[in-house]
Amino acid sequence: MVNLVVLDLLLLALFVILISFFLYKNRKNLGQEGWLMLYRTKWGIKLIDYVGKKYQKTLKILSYISIATGYVLMVGIVILIIQSVYLYFTSSILQNFKAPPVAPLIPYFPKIFGLEGFFPEFYFIDFIIAILIVATVHEFSHGIFARRYNIRIKSTGFAFLKYFPAIFGAFVEQDDKQMTKKTKFSQMSVLSAGVFANIITSILFYFILFLFFSVSFSATGVGFNSYSYSIVNVSKIDSVNGIEVNNIQNYDNLLENLEEEGLNEFSAEDKNYIASKKFLENQKENQGLIILYNDAPAIRAGIGNIILKINGEATTSLEKLESELKKYSPGDVVEIETLESSDIKKYNVELKENPNDKTRVWLGVGFLSQKQSGVIGKTISYFPSYKEPYVYYEPKNELSSFIKDLLWWIVIINLLVGFFNMLPLGILDGGRFFYLTILSITKSEKIAKKFFSIVSLLIFLLFFLLLARWIFIRIL
Repeated sequence: MVNLVVLDLLLLALFVILISFFLYKNRKNLGQEGWLMLYRTKWGIKLIDYVGKKYQKTLKILSYISIATGYVLMVGIVILIIQSVYLYFTSSILQNFKAPPVAPLIPYFPKIFGLEGFFPEFYFIDFIIAILIVATVHEFSHGIFARRYNIRIKSTGFAFLKYFPAIFGAFVEQDDKQMTKKTKFSQMSVLSAGVFANIITSILFYFILFLFFSVSFSATGVGFNSYSYSIVNVSKIDSVNGIEVNNIQNYDNLLENLEEEGLNEFSAEDKNYIASKKFLENQKENQGLIILYNDAPAIRAGIGNIILKINGEATTSLEKLESELKKYSPGDVVEIETLESSDIKKYNVELKENPNDKTRVWLGVGFLSQKQSGVIGKTISYFPSYKEPYVYYEPKNELSSFIKDLLWWIVIINLLVGFFNMLPLGILDGGRFFYLTILSITKSEKIAKKFFSIVSLLIFLLFFLLLARWIFIRIL
C-alpha cells in the first residue's frame, strides 16, 4: 500500500509540473475568474458543431428524455437531502458517522473519513482520470445540444484551481445572449444535457465494470464479518475469568474484573462467552444489555475473516463452506486456511457441537446482513461482489484491483455529478432549469424569481442543518 501511495504522489507531482509548464507556455490563452484559471481553446468545436447539426432529429427526441431525466434527478436529490436531514436528527447510527454529511470528493477521502468499508481506495490518478471523463462528457453534451438549437459556442477549455492545477474541470462556453432568447424547451434541453450525459456514461461504465470484474476476478474464499455472539444481561453474569462474581449491577462493575489484554471468559445461565475488554468498553451505552461472543472455535483460534480452504478443499462460496463442514463431527480437528492482510495463514481448529443443532458441527462464524440502500447502494447491489457479499473475489493480477476501483469511481462520480447538478440552486444547471419550469407554469417572471429564491433558500437551510447537526454531535 505504501508503494502505491508513493507512486501515486509521484505521478501527481509529475502531472502538476507538466500542467504548470503547459499553462505557463500558453499563458496568453489564460483568463482568470476568482480562484480559477480558464484555458480557452477551440478544441472540439468542429466535432460539437458536426454532431449537433447532423443528428438534429435524434437530438430532438433525446431532448425529451434529457428533460425528463433532469426532473427525475432534481426530485431525487431533493428527497435524498430531506431524508438525510431526518435521519441525522433521528438515527443514532448516522449520528456516529465520522464523515461529514457533505463529504468532499477528494483523493484519499475514504481513508480520511474512515469509509474504507464502503468506498474503495481513491488515489489522485483515479481522481484525475475520472474528473476528466466526467467533465468532458458533461460539457460536450451541453455544447452538442446547444448547437442543435443554433446557440453559438464561443470556446471550449479547462478550468484549473489557481494554486493547485491538479484540481480541474472542463467547460464549453456558449453565447448566453442567444441562449436566453431560445424557447424554454430549448434552454431546458441544453441545461439538462450535461447530467443526462453523466447518467448515460455512468450506466455505460457500469457494464464495462461488470464485464471487467467477471473476467479479471475469481471467487477464491468466503468472508465472514462477525463471530457468533449473544446479547447478555450484565446482571446474569455469574463468573468472570473463572472467578465467581455476585451482584454485578452496572457496567463499571463488570469492567473492573477484566484483563486489559487478550480474551476474557464469562459465564451466564450455564453458557460460556468470551470478549476483550476493549470490545466491551465500546458498549457503555447499552444499559445493562451487552454483546458477548459465544465460546466458539473460530474466535478461540483467532482465524481471519476470509476462509480459503478446509483441509485443502477450496471454499469458494457460502454453500461450499457449509458442505465442507458437514463432512466432520464434533471434536474433529481441521486445518483452516485463511487470508489475512494479503498473507495466507493456517490454523488447526477443533470443531464443536452446534448448540442449536446437535447433529451439526460448529465453527462459530457469523454473516451479518449487508443490505444496500440509497441510490448508490441500489446501483452496486447487482454487482457480483455485492450480490454475493460473503464471497471473496481475488484479482488475477496486481493491476486488476486498480482498474476495477477506477471504473467504479467513474460510475459513482458521474452519478453524483448528475444528481448534484440538478439541485435547484442558481450556480448549478438545476437552478436555471427549475426557474424555467416555474416560469412555464406561472407565466410570471416575478413569481418565478420569488419562488426560485425561496426554494434555493430552503435547500441551503437543509445543508446548514445537516452540517450544524454533525458539528454539534462531534463537539459533544
